[in-house]
Amino acid sequence: MPSSLSSIIFVLMKEFRNIPVEKLALQLAGRTDLDVPRILRQVEGWQRLRTKVPAWAAVDDLEYPRRLSLEQCSGEPAARYKAEVVHRLLQTLPERTHRMADLTGGLGVDFSFIAPLFDEAVYVERQEELCRLARHNFPLLGLPDAEIVCGDGVSYVQTMEPADLIFLDPARRDSAGRKTVLIEECEPDVCSLRDTLLRKAAFVVLKLSPMLDIAGAVQALRTVSEVHVVSVGGECKDLLLVLTSRPCDDPLIVAREGDITFTYRQSEESEAAPAYASACEAYLYEPGAAVLKSGAFKLAATRFGLKKLHHSSHLYTGAEPVEGFPGRRFKVTDVYTFGKKDLKRLKSVTAQANLTVRNFPSSVEALRKKLKLKDGGEIYLFATTLSDGEHVLIQSRKA
Repeated sequence: MPSSLSSIIFVLMKEFRNIPVEKLALQLAGRTDLDVPRILRQVEGWQRLRTKVPAWAAVDDLEYPRRLSLEQCSGEPAARYKAEVVHRLLQTLPERTHRMADLTGGLGVDFSFIAPLFDEAVYVERQEELCRLARHNFPLLGLPDAEIVCGDGVSYVQTMEPADLIFLDPARRDSAGRKTVLIEECEPDVCSLRDTLLRKAAFVVLKLSPMLDIAGAVQALRTVSEVHVVSVGGECKDLLLVLTSRPCDDPLIVAREGDITFTYRQSEESEAAPAYASACEAYLYEPGAAVLKSGAFKLAATRFGLKKLHHSSHLYTGAEPVEGFPGRRFKVTDVYTFGKKDLKRLKSVTAQANLTVRNFPSSVEALRKKLKLKDGGEIYLFATTLSDGEHVLIQSRKA
């Protein structure tokens, strides 16, 4: 075990790790015989990763970084999905010694799930502290032969040996520190690096923010063969772009919604012609975050034989339940207009509901205040617009 972290720290971390950090800080206040800041960092790191990356938290004696790196690292479901994508890409290559390089290593969560697929794996990171942690943690995670390079990934790629895969997670902030939705403003500038990256690797996988403008990124990079939008727990976590050396006008788009994968090409979405409902039927379908971000607004209806409520509502309805829909399904129990009589009827039977607005001229907060509704419960209310322009409230329960 490295001398930089004594065994007593690990022993104490295991003893204290189920105590809330704030309470533990008070409990250890004034202790001069212990490295209290390090113990607190270890405990906080384990507590955060036991739900975010359980496979790491299950390994004894890992050393954890400061809070920012814990917040920025991938969660385990998203990291495992990246490994699935990379595994499939590798199947298209000849059998040989396979090599990868992660040019923006960070804490190394993504690297730890992808690297086992390769014979040789290189982790590149500018921060010496994260490299030190990688040297300690990777052998414990089953990666004793991982090559760790402390340096700038852009400089490294200029002279690196050819690889099968380059993984890159650009910073999503512009020069003024503001979050950006443009690929050109990420750091490093992948657009200017594209040709260099593709000369060095058969595939380049970019991990980007789900806030990024997908269509703009595909147009700017020109060689995107696949787009993956990953949602975990109903929230978009990652946007992955796969680059190859061949230009592609119609990349494969994959919306991963929990365990459900919805795959299509933009040309299919453009050509889809969904039916529109004149009224809400027995079941209501709400597409998941990954489907909405990917832009499959029409195909989400046509693939499952559903009808759209309105061109811009992105809610679907059907007379029968369908399986495998990439989102949530609800059983409709009533539909209310915004006339005084209907609103009075709604208030008489519903004092609490989960409220969602879709293509509706009001915020959730303003509408909840108007309806005097408490949040939560088993009832779901959707405020939306029907194909004839009428505003309605659809009352439902999960089905």
